[in-house]
Amino acid sequence: MNNWTVCLANASVCEGSSCVVPESNFNAILSVIVSTVLTVLLAMVMFSMGCNVEVRKFLGHLKRPWGIFIGFLCQFGIMPLTGFLLSLAFGILPVQAVVVLIMGCCPGGTASNILAYWVDGDMDLSVSMTTCSTLLALGMMPLCLFIYTKMWVDTGTIVIPYDNIGISLVALVIPVSFGMFVNHKWPAIAKVILKIGSIAGAILIVVLAVVGGILYQSAWIIEPKLWIIGTIFPIAGYSLGFFMARIAGQPWYRCRTVALETGMQNTQLCSTIVQLSFTPEELNLVFTFPLIYSVFQLLFAAILLAFYVAYKKYYGKNNAAFSEQNDTKTEPESSSHAINGGFQPDEK
Repeated sequence: MNNWTVCLANASVCEGSSCVVPESNFNAILSVIVSTVLTVLLAMVMFSMGCNVEVRKFLGHLKRPWGIFIGFLCQFGIMPLTGFLLSLAFGILPVQAVVVLIMGCCPGGTASNILAYWVDGDMDLSVSMTTCSTLLALGMMPLCLFIYTKMWVDTGTIVIPYDNIGISLVALVIPVSFGMFVNHKWPAIAKVILKIGSIAGAILIVVLAVVGGILYQSAWIIEPKLWIIGTIFPIAGYSLGFFMARIAGQPWYRCRTVALETGMQNTQLCSTIVQLSFTPEELNLVFTFPLIYSVFQLLFAAILLAFYVAYKKYYGKNNAAFSEQNDTKTEPESSSHAINGGFQPDEK
């Protein structure tokens, strides 16, 4: 009988509506090749994104880290709490709840830097937020997981791959640093590299989604509740990050930046933690969730980008609500600015 809910004959673990099929040698080899190629391409794209980062502004964010602090609250405050509440609301199994929380505790992904460029966000803030969240994840991930998962699992059962976090940090910092250097020394060349890299970055995001779907197509059968959570979680991150930044008095272009940094998680890191921390029987119930989240975070980001581009074309490229130059000049000072003094318009 042909039934999409029935596992394939070669499934190593099959229970209920979920199954895990052993990866073939071909897929294993293809996965290594694709991962290597994509890592090199990602480094090149991040180099091009660095060509849009000014050293002075980047250091300014580090010296006056009000925007970074807002991103920190969103990344390690809002996202873990949202994952916790979604797990309780849908009444999923403990092992599934833990994976949802792992996703919520992960640092921001590098795709947010590419998308921040396309929505005319603050690239200096985007790169500094991604760098800081990845660095702070070394301590904040274990802390958040300890706080939120202790009702479901014993302390110490979740393996945090610090080496992977370190590699992610190096893969981000080095290419961006070279890009910043090129932008400082040869601004005209940096603009050309940026245009090429932004297009390549958009293509790379699509390729990553397609490759992930092909390599793990046999594991897409999973409990419907996780599909629903995987759909709600990223859009909740984008929305809450945007409103949090706006409440804090940030201009619109920085609100868009914080929103992307909040909802766009490092799903590769989450997948690594899941595979290191659970048995094959447990992976049966959770293996696909990072892929589901990855697909929907990209899908919703693409929808938001389409709305932004359409709105910008309708109102004009020089509209004060979307232009960084006008945003910093015309943004009215709110009480938050006067109270904390952390955000002031960048000097041009």
